[in-house]
Amino acid sequence: MTKSLFPEPADFPVSPDSPLAERLRPQTLDEIVGQDHLIGDGKVLRLMAEQDQLTSIILWGPPGTGKTTLARIIAKQTRSPFVSYSAVLSGIKEIKTVMAEAEAYFRKSRGRMIVFVDEIHRFNKAQQDAFLPYVESGVIVLIGATTENPSFEVISPLLSRCKVYVLNPLQPPEIQEILQRALADKTRGLGNASITVPETVLKQLAVYANGDARIALNILELAVSLALLRKKEPVPTLTSEDLESALQKKILQYDKGGEEHYNLISALHKSMRNSDPDASLYWLGRMLEAGEDPVYIARRMVRFASEDIGLADVRALSIALNATDAVRLVGLPECKLALAQAAVYLSVAPKSNALYTAYSSVVSDVQRTFNEPPPLHIRNAPTNLMKELGYGKGYQYAHDLKEKVADMECLPDSLRNRQYYNPTDQGMERRIQEILAEIRQRKKGGAKKS
Repeated sequence: MTKSLFPEPADFPVSPDSPLAERLRPQTLDEIVGQDHLIGDGKVLRLMAEQDQLTSIILWGPPGTGKTTLARIIAKQTRSPFVSYSAVLSGIKEIKTVMAEAEAYFRKSRGRMIVFVDEIHRFNKAQQDAFLPYVESGVIVLIGATTENPSFEVISPLLSRCKVYVLNPLQPPEIQEILQRALADKTRGLGNASITVPETVLKQLAVYANGDARIALNILELAVSLALLRKKEPVPTLTSEDLESALQKKILQYDKGGEEHYNLISALHKSMRNSDPDASLYWLGRMLEAGEDPVYIARRMVRFASEDIGLADVRALSIALNATDAVRLVGLPECKLALAQAAVYLSVAPKSNALYTAYSSVVSDVQRTFNEPPPLHIRNAPTNLMKELGYGKGYQYAHDLKEKVADMECLPDSLRNRQYYNPTDQGMERRIQEILAEIRQRKKGGAKKS
């Protein structure tokens, strides 16, 4: 049998030759950086581990956020037998063999085994089905880890018996904290290396890692090795060039929370507004390749679709929303093309800020004028008292009218005949102009019954 069970998974020995990311893997919940919503004081997974009340769970999150580490620490803290699978390497025969051994262990000692399945989304239906009776009977506690949406990738019967917990991408300050630990740790980290690492370089690397601690540590380890090999000075200084040598690509200057962040999103927005698809693609690429959150860019595109295109092209908002869905479904790097497609479409779409201007005027009137109640004739009258007070009196039901439009004021008296929306002659709004002209003409005859 290829898997072995051991009664106390407290120690996960790591060779000194193991990669830095493996050597620095946290050993306790307190060593984990991030995920405070799950493992902070009084939070659900910490309480489960501390009280040994663990149930089957699915950990869903991007790479490098601590899914495997969390599973191991929980097993260690609960002192439960632990067996780990990789969905890439394990088959149905192996699963059934270990499940049989888990059941024998359960019957003998009444103790449950923790079974950790990395990349559970890669298991097919038959493989996932093999776990089901053992999860259901309590023979095992299943901890699945996945980077994909469990709703689509985990079979419904198994998903219904597991609680899904979402791990968030690590933020740059959290990545930076992990890197600083690596540089200070003389036992497991790089604390014995004679090298100076400026904070600016760590910030660059923390942004580039895009929420993945493993990537950050791997790059740091290689970059430090390269800097030490240079030996141009007794105590070399790690530079951006060392990072670029380790990556074999340029590290872009970018601060997600700083001025450059706002400068580049402004450049993208204004390039799309100016109907320049080439510039739009360039600024989009500058942000994505520097590690900007694609969801943030997608949100700005949704805003742009309404602010700068509006009803000139009614498909623009759908395109932006579809791109947002694509970003959330497939993630990086695959979602980059969906954003590029949206950027080009929004760039070449006809432009109109008529909707933006109209709503801004509404907000101005709401704030500067007395907020009158709706006219009586367009209020509902569900009670006799309300009817006696004139609610609904004089209301004209458009469907009963020949022209399907009543010559009836729907704004408060102080704003009578106020016109907020003035469509342009761009795209679909040219047709909307014609429709509004027709509506105004039809209102004159709208009082006639059909």
